[in-house]
Amino acid sequence: MQKSCVTTTKESNWAPDPSKPSAWLPGPASQEGGRHSPQILRLDDAEAVGEQVAEWLLASRLADPRLPLGLATGRTMEPVYAALARQFAQRSATERQRVRQQWCSFNLDEYVGLASRDPRSFAATMASQLVTPLQLEAQSVLLPRGDGGDPAAEARRYASLLASKGGLGLQILGIGANGHVGFNEPPCGPEVVCRCVALTASTRDANAFAFGGDPDQVPDQAISLGLSEILNARRILLVATGRAKAEVLRRAFEESPTADLPASWLQGHPDVTVVADAAALGG
Repeated sequence: MQKSCVTTTKESNWAPDPSKPSAWLPGPASQEGGRHSPQILRLDDAEAVGEQVAEWLLASRLADPRLPLGLATGRTMEPVYAALARQFAQRSATERQRVRQQWCSFNLDEYVGLASRDPRSFAATMASQLVTPLQLEAQSVLLPRGDGGDPAAEARRYASLLASKGGLGLQILGIGANGHVGFNEPPCGPEVVCRCVALTASTRDANAFAFGGDPDQVPDQAISLGLSEILNARRILLVATGRAKAEVLRRAFEESPTADLPASWLQGHPDVTVVADAAALGG
């Protein structure tokens, strides 16, 4: 699979340089005024993006499993988990067993009011897309409890559990059309911790595909890790596919960080890699 990777700066106008080779989650090459430029890996399409991200996920579990993975859900992640299942099946029995034994992941979020057995919940999504294909122990794939009765208390419990594991190693993120990462809806500052959040109408519209196409059926609240937990991850991998993400992705890294665009706070992290298809990069 042909890959290219490049750092960007303000002068680069978000244009990857295909002459520069890719590397395992490379760190940023430049910093200006506390703002870091991400590495960009540009691939042809969503399938290629999924294959590459899955490859890195497996490598991270085999090479350095000491800290948990941070995982996301949504349409952008579906090719990632499909590729992960295929690649996992091709590994040796010894490697598969190592991955199973060493697996520990924390999902970003869960809808308030949905039990884990509800097929529309993120817990059910992870069970079908990750736990079952990889034959993982369900307790090693952690999510907030959406039906805990007290969302604020559940958010505190979940944050405490993550802290007890040492925080996140590699965090996988998508990006919403309004710039949210996780369910950190705008406005949102970098200091915000895991909490119960109110979902915007645009987010409910975007997620209606899992609720029979009816935004009114999408819960209006969710528990989400905050930008504080996300920005404390050792490495961040932002995944974006499709032309609809091109403008928000550009703004997130070219404009000054602002609470009105939560993803823009990623500029403050020293080790961010953007993996995107040509459409998401405006190609």
